[in-house]
Amino acid sequence: MAGHTHSSPNAGTSTTTPSGARRAAGVSALAGLLQQAPAWAVSMLVHVIILLAMALIVSAPPQQDLRPKMIVSDLPETMEEISEFSEQLPDQQLPTEKVVETVVVPDAAVENVQVVTTADDIDAAPVAVELADFGTEAVVSSDLLAAVGAIGGTAGGLGGRSDPKMRQQLVLAGGGNAQSEAAVEAALKWFIAHQMPDGGWSFDFNACPSCQGQCTHSGKSRAEDRCGATALALLPFLGRGYTHREGPYKKQLDAGIAYLAGMSLGGQGQCYAQAGTMYSQGLAGIVLSESYAMTKDPRLQLPAQLALNFIMSAQDPVGGGWRYTPKQPGDTSAVGWQLMALKSGNMANLQVSPLTVKKAVAFLDAVQSDEGAAYGYTDKSTPAPARNAVGLLCRMYLGWKKTNPALQRGVTTLAKGGPSKDLYHDYYATQVLHHFEGDAWNAWNTKMRDLLINTQARRGHEAGSWYEGVDGGHGADAAGRLYCTALSAMILEVYYRHLPIYGQQSVDEDFRE
Repeated sequence: MAGHTHSSPNAGTSTTTPSGARRAAGVSALAGLLQQAPAWAVSMLVHVIILLAMALIVSAPPQQDLRPKMIVSDLPETMEEISEFSEQLPDQQLPTEKVVETVVVPDAAVENVQVVTTADDIDAAPVAVELADFGTEAVVSSDLLAAVGAIGGTAGGLGGRSDPKMRQQLVLAGGGNAQSEAAVEAALKWFIAHQMPDGGWSFDFNACPSCQGQCTHSGKSRAEDRCGATALALLPFLGRGYTHREGPYKKQLDAGIAYLAGMSLGGQGQCYAQAGTMYSQGLAGIVLSESYAMTKDPRLQLPAQLALNFIMSAQDPVGGGWRYTPKQPGDTSAVGWQLMALKSGNMANLQVSPLTVKKAVAFLDAVQSDEGAAYGYTDKSTPAPARNAVGLLCRMYLGWKKTNPALQRGVTTLAKGGPSKDLYHDYYATQVLHHFEGDAWNAWNTKMRDLLINTQARRGHEAGSWYEGVDGGHGADAAGRLYCTALSAMILEVYYRHLPIYGQQSVDEDFRE
């Protein structure tokens, strides 16, 4: 048809199409318009066309990830199965409810810690603390946990455990002997004999297939607190320098650590469940942090950090303490376990909020008497030897110098009282005097060491454990023989479990009070 052209490959003639005519006419009209238009209009039109073309070719901006920052840096979004912690014990399998094929870190696991500006201002506006911001600040000298006990060697103050030669030297230098070391090994064998098929432990020996109640003084009322029992059982192995990577019980500890790590992951940091309390949480925080510090197993970084996050989020926002349940006004005993967990996490280079530690200091200030030489339970009106020992150990780790007059008075009082057979008191007092060293420690150690050596059970299924001849004190009636055995073994490990804060091994760096 006229008016359209179409090029054919088989002919030299051309035909015209309606669309081609319209395009030609449009181009002609545009050329005429441009010839008649002023120069400024032509320039503006050209720039508009260029801008439109650029807008069409620029890709859309990437979407921002609005999820909270990961608390643990440099971790993949998924972790290996907890059940693949290497080989498990023969015929043992971790609880299926605690293990998933791929553990994905939920957004809800990243929880901001709420603190307030003053300890006595209930209506103070809370300040959100993003823990990820403290990743590079956790071990600087100005941090309230960093300098004290930052001992040379592996994992700070944990460095005396793993090397058998160094451990032997520390035993001899600190006042231990072959009998005390043999007692520790016997206790560890007793724990292995009472490990549950799922890798954890129970206070109730009737539930243990290998014991079936042969050992007396089960903690039946605490049978459901598997977290507390497992953590207490694992602590003496770590204190001895044994882990799931080193030592004679690698397979058993592999299963035990996996059980506890699974609790932390399954509870998004809350390790305890039925019958457990923040006491159990503090113990679990110590175990996971020390295990990670001693092995640097990357699979432990997340469960350890989440356990610490839960501790920090559970702090009483007004008084700065901890007790049985999250946010509950604190007591000195529970505060001791939580601060030891945070200190262990700090030594492992995990993230600990300085504001959490600052609030804990405010709690200790509120319950102290005699300017800090003595400590009450929930206030300053009820000082007692066990609470004094807890408070003084916390003060040591929080920066009090050896020359502090209140610390010196408190240590003198503990030394005069001597070991009491109340294991809870003796556990903390032994650490205080060991860190302080000197004549007071030497006198205390001889009595404490020989008492435990002479009261350890030597017959039947109870061989290697403790209960008769000692008084477990705080918690012993409920937690029974397992609890007493754990505290006794750790007391005998004091020579190398934590190197002396004020000793020659400490780095020359003052703690910022």
